[in-house]
Amino acid sequence: MSSGSNLFTWIITSTEILDVSIESTRIHHLNNLPLRHGKYVLYWMQQSQRLHWNHALAYAIEQANELGLPVLICFGITPRFPEANRRHYRFMFDGLVEIAREAPSRGLGFVARVGSPEHVCAELAADAAITIVDAGYLRIQRQWRYALARCISCPLVEVESDVVVPVRVASPKEEFMAATLRPKIHSILAQYLNPMIEPIPKRKFSECVPDLRLTTGEQLESVFEKLDVDNSVQPVEGTHGGTRNALRLLDDFIEHKLEHYATRRSDPTASYTSGLSPYLHFGQISPLFVAWCITKQPPSNSTEAFLEELIIRRELAINFVFYNPNYDLFEGLPHWAQQTLENHIKDPRPYCYSLETFERAETHDPVWNACQLELVHCGTMHNYMRMYWGKKILEWTSRPERAFEIAIYLNNKYQLDGRDPNSFAGVAWCFGKHDRPWAERPIFGNVRYMNEAGLRRKFPVHKYIERVHRLVAQKDY
Repeated sequence: MSSGSNLFTWIITSTEILDVSIESTRIHHLNNLPLRHGKYVLYWMQQSQRLHWNHALAYAIEQANELGLPVLICFGITPRFPEANRRHYRFMFDGLVEIAREAPSRGLGFVARVGSPEHVCAELAADAAITIVDAGYLRIQRQWRYALARCISCPLVEVESDVVVPVRVASPKEEFMAATLRPKIHSILAQYLNPMIEPIPKRKFSECVPDLRLTTGEQLESVFEKLDVDNSVQPVEGTHGGTRNALRLLDDFIEHKLEHYATRRSDPTASYTSGLSPYLHFGQISPLFVAWCITKQPPSNSTEAFLEELIIRRELAINFVFYNPNYDLFEGLPHWAQQTLENHIKDPRPYCYSLETFERAETHDPVWNACQLELVHCGTMHNYMRMYWGKKILEWTSRPERAFEIAIYLNNKYQLDGRDPNSFAGVAWCFGKHDRPWAERPIFGNVRYMNEAGLRRKFPVHKYIERVHRLVAQKDY
């Protein structure tokens, strides 16, 4: 595959796809029930919201073909996902509408219903021979899966498809930092960095189970308009979810940006990042597919740097939320970080702001305010600026525990990729997670410090502020 090709067409029709079986280490049995007679194999789509390069869906199709059954995909739409609002739901629904429209052409059934996801799935599992689910690593996602495993009468099998290396295989424990996880992943990466098979259903759902009413894209749009969700944050104008849009971004990144990624990725005045983070968050594109496409490019510092972020850093974040039950709390930080910050609580703060002042971007610092404005109006923030943003919340809040709460709240409320392992790990990094102790200083103790002078040494800060204000003006127009 050459860069610049149409990835959506290629992903469906490519003859380069090898017959690579799903690795057994991706597969986890969540209960010990035997197969039974059923009308279909049920795939509960929750984290991996896509039809392509989806190991869980592929496994469901393989099971269905062996049993001579069709595949039904179900999706439970909960209006109360923690910290989610209309912005997040709109982006997710873009992808679900795309799935609903494409599934019939692949012989798959698709049903989306409003309700707690595990309850929606349990209802449809009553007629299933076996139920397959993708893997989610957040607390609520794991609770849903365990609850379903206890209440259905057929096997429930979880298949990991949103990591390159399965989380338990990468490491059996919470890792201290990237330097400790990297060699573990590198030693086994070749076993997992393979193209995956896209099995074809032998039996079409619509022909086998014509009495079950399937969900159309038009019905999903109607559901979205009536969904009782938090409306405090509106969708980002001009930003749309779905696999097709993710593939267009990846195609553009490979063609026009990858070459400069190693040297320009930390410059927020330029545009050399992939922009894929929200799509990865909603499972609308496979991280394995992204990684595999990058490995097909000529090796360079840029391909190496991108794979480091996509695999090592992203899967370090997943390791964090999987093994640390307090990943969203100050108590989840390393003991040394908690202790050093507590030791400096009484240090004088140059400024001390409330949540409301932070949220309105009304601090004394025009750089920080630009970060917050980008977050609120664009649903995103350059990763380098997110580090500065989080560090300053710590510096300008009376207590580190409160600073952590504010950073998590703002990030999860406005970021399209909020409520994601990367988000939780990114905020925690600002407070010392996945980092080492540094020279002691006021307020921060031994936690790494950042200031505006450091930004100015790396890029023209005034251009970043100007760019954000232009973007905000366009969004508000």
